[in-house]
Amino acid sequence: MPTWGREATGGDAALMAELEKAAGEALAAARDFNGWLEKDLKPRSTGSYAVGAETYAALLRADEMVTMPIPELLAIGEAQLAKDHEAFIATARNIDATKTPAEVMSAMSADHPTADDLIPAVARSLEEVRSYVVEKGIMTVPSEVRARVAETPLYDRGSSFASMDTPGPFEEKATEAFYYVTPVEKEWDAKRKDEHLRLYNRPVIALIDIHEAYPGHYVQFLYAPRFATKTRKLTGAATNSEGWAHYAEQMMIDEGFGGGDPRYRLAQLSEALVRDCRFVTGIKLHTAGWTVEQGAKLCEEKGFMEPANAFEEARRGTFDPTYLYYTLGKLEILKLRDEYRQKTGASLKQFHDTFIAQGPLPIPLVRKALLERD
Repeated sequence: MPTWGREATGGDAALMAELEKAAGEALAAARDFNGWLEKDLKPRSTGSYAVGAETYAALLRADEMVTMPIPELLAIGEAQLAKDHEAFIATARNIDATKTPAEVMSAMSADHPTADDLIPAVARSLEEVRSYVVEKGIMTVPSEVRARVAETPLYDRGSSFASMDTPGPFEEKATEAFYYVTPVEKEWDAKRKDEHLRLYNRPVIALIDIHEAYPGHYVQFLYAPRFATKTRKLTGAATNSEGWAHYAEQMMIDEGFGGGDPRYRLAQLSEALVRDCRFVTGIKLHTAGWTVEQGAKLCEEKGFMEPANAFEEARRGTFDPTYLYYTLGKLEILKLRDEYRQKTGASLKQFHDTFIAQGPLPIPLVRKALLERD
């Protein structure tokens, strides 16, 4: 905060002193709270993170209006994981049959921008993705205003590689949106710098652009002022918002983005496998007695993740039980899309415009709006 404050206060010494005083008090309070967590709460915390099948089902009903029995839900997740795993292997073999799938992905990761060119490279890629959405008639982009590609703020770099930060639906002054990308830190050694940049290989950058911006989260934001009611502006279901962004990744490759280059399909399947592993791991952790280590093993073996990343993905499931919403939302949107187009004769663009205009409602409500309204 003091680093940010020196710029934000514009050299005003009194303001800076006020900020430093407040920051010191906040830091002391945070340290005190952390001490209580370590010395008091942790020693007497002997329960399980698992919420149990009954609570898990209740969470899905309350958050996403999903009422499917957990065994059926798990079967869907496992089937999708198997399907994408098989497709990943086949695509990798198509790229280079002499290498393992993991080696093919590693070779692809070598094609990345330099540390100095990371932010400009993402900005260039973003414009290419936007142009494809507009020129191919994927959907209506209701504004020429672009999100600003910028470095992730210091306070958020520990938990994010890329993210979209948009104003709230009723903001009238600070209306700019930021597409944050976490840069290489100068103090890192050469190995860590290389590992970080390999995450931003060119096909994966394009997939992140699709998810975070076009036609993903940024386009959702651009439509928000058009949502008909305050409820639709303020209420959000993750199966809709994250499901849409994840759906967009697959849909864009299906619609020819990447020019048929199999590396883009491999990148899309790599992102899909991460979400599929979350689907299965979350259910198993909370309803089937799985440990984090078992979840991490699934992420390694079926998701082709590095051990450290696999462990973090599984660990997230302990405090984000229903992080199946990416894949579940994508599957529900695909199903709704096919039914809606068959019933109405709508084009792909018409479905996309109609779907996103409903706001981030639970998918069952969007289904009701699109298929049952005369």
